[in-house]
Amino acid sequence: MRNDHQIMTPHTDMSECRRLLSHGSKSFYIASHFLPRALRESASGLYAFCRIADDLVDLGEDPRQALVTLHQRLDQIYDGRPDNHPIDRVLSQIVIDHKLPRGLLDALLEGFEWDTEGREYHTLAEICDYGARVAGTVGVMMAVLMGVKDHATLARAADLGVAMQLTNICRDVGEDAHAGRLYLPRDLMQEAGMDPEAFLRNPTPSSQLTEVLKQVLAEAERRYELADEGIRQLPRSCRPGILAARRLYAEIGHTVVHNEYDSISQRAVVSRARKGQILLGLIRGPAAAPEYMLEPCAAENQFLLDAIPHTEEWQRSNQPRDFSAKATWMLELFMVMKERDDMAISGQSQERD
Repeated sequence: MRNDHQIMTPHTDMSECRRLLSHGSKSFYIASHFLPRALRESASGLYAFCRIADDLVDLGEDPRQALVTLHQRLDQIYDGRPDNHPIDRVLSQIVIDHKLPRGLLDALLEGFEWDTEGREYHTLAEICDYGARVAGTVGVMMAVLMGVKDHATLARAADLGVAMQLTNICRDVGEDAHAGRLYLPRDLMQEAGMDPEAFLRNPTPSSQLTEVLKQVLAEAERRYELADEGIRQLPRSCRPGILAARRLYAEIGHTVVHNEYDSISQRAVVSRARKGQILLGLIRGPAAAPEYMLEPCAAENQFLLDAIPHTEEWQRSNQPRDFSAKATWMLELFMVMKERDDMAISGQSQERD
């Protein structure tokens, strides 16, 4: 008799994580091919958990119960007895291998909880508080996977995550408004002469909206520039992948500008040709700006650094590594980009940035 039940192994578990990544963020999926293989697998496992957590809360019937369940799953993962799910098993191994602090994942779930509460954001600082939780956490966790320990580099990793979230917010203004969500700072909207509630009822492009998006994107650009020097501090073989993600995401913001800040009637999409230009330019890294490493950690990100243990044991563990990696990036890259184009044409792709 044929056995139709698949035997789960570390290989099949990781395959499930890679599958989620390939159908998720275009920018992160492409950038992941510039990471050394060992780090790419850990990053895929981390992304997979973040993705399913977001989907459970955002798309599930009971978001609050989903959060309770996710905290329980983390309890089991950190107790060394993960749930019988491929992503939980992979994350459990990542926690063991990299000593990933629990507080960072708890902060991520706190950001998802804010979404379930329908929280309003009145200032840019409050938006950055939210960004620190849903994206700054990911930046810091990725740095931890690379063995980064010093707080200055971790602070720049958090800046990169927040910059990406601010870019997402500006790109998704129309989509969010149609879903009854508003992540633009209400005080900036009011200063520009906008009524936030009226905008939610009838989101339309306007010169006032342009002024608000300009300010949010300016803050994103400031943080991308801060992050560049942090990228220079990463293990050498890890820099191209993170720089790729940084430049691809920043280009989404540039596309919003090119679209004359109309994120209502169209969605900013970076063309395949432009992605190729950006990635071919990775041979030239960011310009040195060591003064950016002296910039203090942003107030909203400090709690992420506080979640990092200060014990000598943790500091000695998981030291920065220069992962060995073969230079097969460009071949893999164009194969990936062709695959994504084919999926888009066939209408089978459900992508996120």
